[in-house]
Amino acid sequence: MKYGLIGERLGHSYSPEIHARLADYTYELCELPPEAVGPFMQEKEFSCINVTIPYKTTVMPYLDEIDEAAAAIGAVNTVKRVGDRLYGYNTDFAGLSDLIDRVGVPLAGRTVLILGSGGTAKTANAVCRARGAAEIITVGRTAREGVVSYEEAYAHYAHASYIINATPVGMYPNEDACPIDVTRFPHLAGLCDAIYNPLRTDLVQAARARGIPAEGGLYMLVAQAVHAVSIFTGKPVSREEAERVFYAVQQEKENIYLIGMPGSGKSTVGRALAAAMNRPFYDSDDEIVQADGRDIPTIFAEEGEQAFRDLEAAAIARLSQGVRGGVIATGGGAILRAENLHRMRRGGRIYFLDRALEHIRPTSDRPLSSNEDALARRYRERYPLYCAAADVRVATDEDIAHSVENIRKDFLFG
Repeated sequence: MKYGLIGERLGHSYSPEIHARLADYTYELCELPPEAVGPFMQEKEFSCINVTIPYKTTVMPYLDEIDEAAAAIGAVNTVKRVGDRLYGYNTDFAGLSDLIDRVGVPLAGRTVLILGSGGTAKTANAVCRARGAAEIITVGRTAREGVVSYEEAYAHYAHASYIINATPVGMYPNEDACPIDVTRFPHLAGLCDAIYNPLRTDLVQAARARGIPAEGGLYMLVAQAVHAVSIFTGKPVSREEAERVFYAVQQEKENIYLIGMPGSGKSTVGRALAAAMNRPFYDSDDEIVQADGRDIPTIFAEEGEQAFRDLEAAAIARLSQGVRGGVIATGGGAILRAENLHRMRRGGRIYFLDRALEHIRPTSDRPLSSNEDALARRYRERYPLYCAAADVRVATDEDIAHSVENIRKDFLFG
């Protein structure tokens, strides 16, 4: 391996795609168990590497020289070999600084909670000091010297106005986890999460639901990669190029979810949209049938609506976690459960296919809208829910191509 990333578990990494957009070398992922890190560093069979959790401090004793800023932080995430010597740097500092700028809430004079105590947390501490935070509190699962427990944070630091998550809690594949309850901090003004997969963790969503500016870690990942590429190649990368790569990677990983009434064209539009954008297509109803082995009318007839909603929630959970960069059509009632919307928002944009009631026809294979009266009731009940759930409302008619183009343009340029 000449260029690449070392870490313990790297299946979630987006770094190869990012480096491929920034430079012309091949960037590889190299998973190492703890006992293999020392031999890997001693053999020096690489040109330049990035280092991720849990090895940002592990690699330091093997380096010949450590950049002053990285030494002060106590963590290295970038190593360059020059001849037979290894030089260590920390580009996470610049990446996190750029992410904080993106959130748009200054740290000066604030009380900041840093969740975690590993290499990323050390970087966060250095950034907070550099930006003039008045009080910096490190929070961990258990209290020890220099670290308070989460219970102590709730009890004694409810006045905190900024949170930085430097833990892996909420990261793929354990996306249902959230490290801290933001509702316990009434003065919270900003939040950033170093996790980038999923794009919007439960922590980020919880902050945004309260109107608090919050961002996930993809921007930080791209920004630190930009600085790493400059070290690797000796050539600077412009901010404009960094922005271009960020938006390109975000769009590549983000799902497009279609919601709307039964008969509004979600599956038809979804398949056409997926073909137009060269993306895979999925249908949550098809996922239910495939997993359960029964068609939807049979599930309703034998077990009722509640059992079907449970199966639907499980299907959406599988799709939201397992699909990146897809088009996903959901059932008409998917918006009835908040958990479904929560999972969609982790890594996607939600489009409401708004088709007028007079253009929707009841069909016998839709148990809750099998006749005109039932369809009209469902429409009146659900229309405000669709509007509230959607990121974008798309008026749809018989022209499928028109709907497809409206969604495509909004997703790419909106």
